[in-house]
Amino acid sequence: MSTAFVEQPYQLYTPEDHKSWRLLYSRMRPQWEKYANEHFLKGISSLALPSDRVPRLEDVNRFLKPLTGFQAKGVGGYVPAYVFFDCLRQRSFPTTVNIRHADQLDYLPEPDIFHDVAGHVPMHTDPAFAEALVRFGECAHTAAQMPAEALPSIIRAMARFFWFTIEFGLMQSKKGLRVYGSGLLSSHGEIEHAIESPEVQRYPIQLEWVINQGFAIDH
Repeated sequence: MSTAFVEQPYQLYTPEDHKSWRLLYSRMRPQWEKYANEHFLKGISSLALPSDRVPRLEDVNRFLKPLTGFQAKGVGGYVPAYVFFDCLRQRSFPTTVNIRHADQLDYLPEPDIFHDVAGHVPMHTDPAFAEALVRFGECAHTAAQMPAEALPSIIRAMARFFWFTIEFGLMQSKKGLRVYGSGLLSSHGEIEHAIESPEVQRYPIQLEWVINQGFAIDH
């Protein structure tokens, strides 16, 4: 299935865009050191992401592709779930090229390049994690061969699983509870809240719970 990949219009980024990246990165760095899992921290180091400007996807891929075969490929906006999963099967990660405004630093419901590159891509440097993403895409591809009426419910279940793991997952480590979900790794407010707040419900992953649990993207 074809995907509307786009070239990253790097020359169109404004000084304000680079300022947003710089502010986001500087605020998240100490939070990553405190709450992120070791695979993410190793990935950040491997990718050599710039701290002062929006990264070029070609530079990101120069470090990423030799490690796991994955590539960050630009998209202009939202990608339908099945198309997104099929991209994973082909080791391509649809990466939003726009960046949030300076007045939306804490949380943005829709993805932007900080969420995708700083939140997702460092985990793609880990071979085991990368293979899990490929398998996820293969599952979606297999589901497409099933009767048409079954596909929406299967993709919905996969999207929920993705949300509570890849986007907002926590994991145990030798240093205690750590974050691996990209929605948390790219949000200054959410990453601490997910680990420290007594209001957050934290459960060991249970497949039946996850695929039957709806979610809201704005909180």
